[in-house]
Amino acid sequence: MSIPEITQKLLAAKKAKGLSFTDLEAVLGRDEVWIASLFYRQATASEDEASKLLTALGLSADLAPELTQSSVKGLGPIVPTDPLIYRFYEIMQIYGMPMKEIIHEKFGDGIMSAIDFTLDIEKIEDPKGDRVKVTMNGKFLPYKKW
Repeated sequence: MSIPEITQKLLAAKKAKGLSFTDLEAVLGRDEVWIASLFYRQATASEDEASKLLTALGLSADLAPELTQSSVKGLGPIVPTDPLIYRFYEIMQIYGMPMKEIIHEKFGDGIMSAIDFTLDIEKIEDPKGDRVKVTMNGKFLPYKKW
């Protein structure tokens, strides 16, 4: 997967400033996962959000148009090779159909929105090895009958 040039600039500036995505939450008033998705051009900023982000990172306002234009979402039609991203692909390969069955059992025939959606990542300390807790929270959208 190639990393967009703007992503590289944003990440380099974030590192140079010693900022975390959590630090940027206070600047933008948005969740750290959304901000990270903006860095990777999987989300679109308002002009105000782009301005605040670029100011916080010490980057030129000339980059704002790229952050405010609609983005092309997704990794493309490939199996991801990055080990961490691949694990999520693998999880869906193994648990996707069981998750679908349970969602349909509890809600009916429909989908979980990826638009009306939040994603939270937490570190859970554990003496046997720290755990990663990922919480996906999407609105249920029933299929329309006509």
